[in-house]
Amino acid sequence: MIAVLQRVRQARVEVAGQVIGAIDQGLLVLVCAEPSDTELQADKLVTKLLKLRIFSDGAGKMNLSVQDVGGGLLIVSQFTLAADTSSGNRPGFSAAAGPEQGQRLYDTVVKLARERHPRVATGEFGADMQVFLQNDGPVTIPIRI
Repeated sequence: MIAVLQRVRQARVEVAGQVIGAIDQGLLVLVCAEPSDTELQADKLVTKLLKLRIFSDGAGKMNLSVQDVGGGLLIVSQFTLAADTSSGNRPGFSAAAGPEQGQRLYDTVVKLARERHPRVATGEFGADMQVFLQNDGPVTIPIRI
């Protein structure tokens, strides 16, 4: 799985002008499944999301996790993270999982996150979404599991 985490002060996702998910302080998580991914990668990703120490402690050091600060998770599917830009000017997306597998693994990530963390919001798989965020730092971390 590929994910891009952005530490945010706030973030929301809209579909057709309606807010469908929003958080205050926390992580905006863009997620892409690849064809070889299974529920094991989904589990490892959620574990990493919850334990990664990228929030500042009292001394200003990145020493706290989203759980430590009581932050939210806004999890949004984004197959374009698997873009291949190695040739030409149009990215290819054959490295992304197909829609059925992608949705199943995205849903697994969301389910596991909700089982382990009290504040989880989501986008809508396959929808035309608009994502709004106020970056904190900015801190942006790519992850491949």
